[in-house]
Amino acid sequence: MTNKNKNKLIAVLGTALIAVLLFSFVNRNDKLFTIAKNLDIFASLVRELDSYYVDDIDADNLVTVGINAMLEELDPYTEYIPEENSDDFRLMTTGEYGGVGALIGNRTGSNMILMPYKGFPAQAGGLRIGDQILMVDTVNVVDKATADISKLLKGPANTDVFVKVKRGEDTVSVNLTRRKIVISNVPYYGKIDEKTGYIKLSDFTTNAAADVRKAMVDLKSQGIERLVLDVRDNPGGILKEAVEIVNLFIPKGKEVVSTIGKLESVNAVYKTTKSPLDKDIPLVVLINERSASAAEIVAGALQDYDRAVLIGRKTFGKGLVQTTVPLSYNSQVKVTTAKYYIPSGRCIQAIDYSKKDENGNSRSIPDSLRNEFKTKNGRIVRDGAGIEPDRKIESKSYAPITYSLVARSLIFDYGNEFYRKHESIGKPSEFEVDETIYENFVSWLEGKDYDYTTYVEKALEDLVKYAEKEKYFEEIQPTIKDLKNKVTHNKEQDLITYQGEIKSALKEELISRYYYQEGVIESSLNDDDDIDMAMKVFSDQVELKNILTASVKRKN
Repeated sequence: MTNKNKNKLIAVLGTALIAVLLFSFVNRNDKLFTIAKNLDIFASLVRELDSYYVDDIDADNLVTVGINAMLEELDPYTEYIPEENSDDFRLMTTGEYGGVGALIGNRTGSNMILMPYKGFPAQAGGLRIGDQILMVDTVNVVDKATADISKLLKGPANTDVFVKVKRGEDTVSVNLTRRKIVISNVPYYGKIDEKTGYIKLSDFTTNAAADVRKAMVDLKSQGIERLVLDVRDNPGGILKEAVEIVNLFIPKGKEVVSTIGKLESVNAVYKTTKSPLDKDIPLVVLINERSASAAEIVAGALQDYDRAVLIGRKTFGKGLVQTTVPLSYNSQVKVTTAKYYIPSGRCIQAIDYSKKDENGNSRSIPDSLRNEFKTKNGRIVRDGAGIEPDRKIESKSYAPITYSLVARSLIFDYGNEFYRKHESIGKPSEFEVDETIYENFVSWLEGKDYDYTTYVEKALEDLVKYAEKEKYFEEIQPTIKDLKNKVTHNKEQDLITYQGEIKSALKEELISRYYYQEGVIESSLNDDDDIDMAMKVFSDQVELKNILTASVKRKN
């Protein structure tokens, strides 16, 4: 055991001993005694393991594992943050870090660049999507975990880092200078048509409200008369930023959210404090099942004030608030301290972590226990299961062949191949995968493995399994054989039948090579069912008004 670990262990033991002494002389309740007793047991256990266990133990790791196991019994959002993970935590909350500005990940067993952020060192230095990372400075990283490579790439701003990558058959080396990387909460904004603005809000880190305000001011200067705010796939973040974004659309002095917990110090009411940027512009907010936390506060508050039409699918349902509490040795704990309630009075938390079933799993709040609330105009809304849209759009389903081509990274690999051979493509809003590109892709697929099981084939497999269990197989075997012959999938035919959705996946991959994240978002607006519904709502002012009126039954 290192001296550092032994010192930490001594500190833990000392803290536990002091707690025991204090509680033995002071008349405390049973709960405090139980805490002190178990702290003493835990510290004694670690001490005895260090003394008696056959091999050396890593006290840091062992205690961290114990802490994490304990916190898992509470909820997924209460988590321990050791000192060495503080940089990653700061990135999640502020969107800032020192590094090269690239998203990395593992594809088919290799760590590679998945997305260089435009204008930052990785992109400016020539790193591309699909570059396999071989070396960072003097460290061979071929077999290292993605998280370890990420740590090597990060570092203080204005320091140099050497990166070697494999690109196709070539090896490329670059020297980069790390910068302070600030990831915008608004990766793209623009105009859908001459009257309609669009803002993609992907996060709620520091300056999220300022990013949205800046985008909206620019769009208004371009003459937009209505706005789509997209918080799909937004995991949430800083509550204060959510309040300020709502404030862009509703008057000063209105309640946006309140938090209620066990301690008086966490109870608070958050109201708008400024004059709105535009309290009248027709507004649509796009949501889905991955819109969570602060994203749900924005969508829910605007719905409660009947200020926006919500389009998409029911949100995640996270109505819990976390507070970061400092611990010893520069560690921290992010702990759930309160639930939040939006203006109608509802809490949208979908899972009750305080109650477990017989298998130890937390349960969703049943419909019978969900309560009704009313929006400003008297529309009925309910708690306990996320935010429900005013206009529901079903999620798209894709054919097994499309899933296979994406999951096996064949579309990703073709994107790399295409980019090496083509200097440019059309603008994101105009580019399409034409027949020439598609035929080339189909030819490129020859000899590559992308086998898959269709839904009908899977159903037949299940039928055979159950028939064998119930002794019917011999009787129906000829029929099953005939069915198998008829439904055995033909990959060549599927490439024709499902070419529309395969072309769409190809289009996104190709555009990402030339125009990065912004281009992918811009291109997607041309084929988006939620956007289509938003445009229909905007085009009918009577319908728009009716959706936000209590006397008209909502459509879902």
